[in-house]
Amino acid sequence: MDIIRPPRLRPGELIALVSPASPIADTSRIERGVRYLEGLGYRTILGASITRNHGYLAGTDEERVADLHAMFTHPEVRAVMCIRGGYGTPRLLSLVNYRLIARNPKILLGYSDITALQLAIWRKTRLVTFHGPMVGVDMADPMDHFTEELLWSVLTSAKRRGPIALPEGSGQVVVPGKGRGRLLGGNLALLVSLLGTPHQPDFTGSILFLEDIGEEPYRVDRMLAQLRNASILSRASAILSGQFTDCVPQDKTKPSFNVEEVIQESAHLAGRPFLFRLPFGHESIKMTIPVGAQARVDADRRLIDYAEAAVR
Repeated sequence: MDIIRPPRLRPGELIALVSPASPIADTSRIERGVRYLEGLGYRTILGASITRNHGYLAGTDEERVADLHAMFTHPEVRAVMCIRGGYGTPRLLSLVNYRLIARNPKILLGYSDITALQLAIWRKTRLVTFHGPMVGVDMADPMDHFTEELLWSVLTSAKRRGPIALPEGSGQVVVPGKGRGRLLGGNLALLVSLLGTPHQPDFTGSILFLEDIGEEPYRVDRMLAQLRNASILSRASAILSGQFTDCVPQDKTKPSFNVEEVIQESAHLAGRPFLFRLPFGHESIKMTIPVGAQARVDADRRLIDYAEAAVR
């Protein structure tokens, strides 16, 4: 199956805002995110379910997937951006019309729980999607220059991005070496939830990137052990570790590894080129990573090179 690159985003085009997972508690953050996008000259349209509440979901599964389908088939929409993550996209995977998405390729932007949707779309369609800032999370507040510049350069230019100038202090070499492959990954817990399902991509030869939030070290250890036991870590071309935010033991009186020790041990056991502490995940400074696009990693030089354009 050939790779599909969505058309690049141009000034004045229409951006759809959706909530495939959880609702947002403070709707003023949606308003601020809309002002940010419209201040850049884009137009916006809101999905019908973005302010709905159905337990911990932004509407029923049918309502949320209907929003997704509506925005991918909308004749004017050029990008579909997620309001937030939370929980809910794994519930949609058997309901998504992947042929509809393949016939209407558009930019899909999000991270965290959106990982399951992005990896399933890659598995079923080979459409490049984007792990990056969300409208009600990151765009509602001022973004730093690195985050903002990389986001829009990746989404609006059909030229090869090339090496990423990482912020100072980010990127720590754990295992040296070089690797080349397609960027696949995202939130560790969501990636693990796809293993053994029809929505799991083939990670062989990929540049595997991982991040998470709020998981105790032993839980991160368990998930990484599952990736090891499934031969996913050892078959990757290289591995990138992002921010593991608030991944600390809840009971400080009990003995524990810290998350850094857990990740570094897994890196050495995998034996693949490995960069640690990269700027992506649940913190304000974050890379926009094109899921499915070719990249090159030189861990010794702390180099991540987007080797092809992610949009056309």
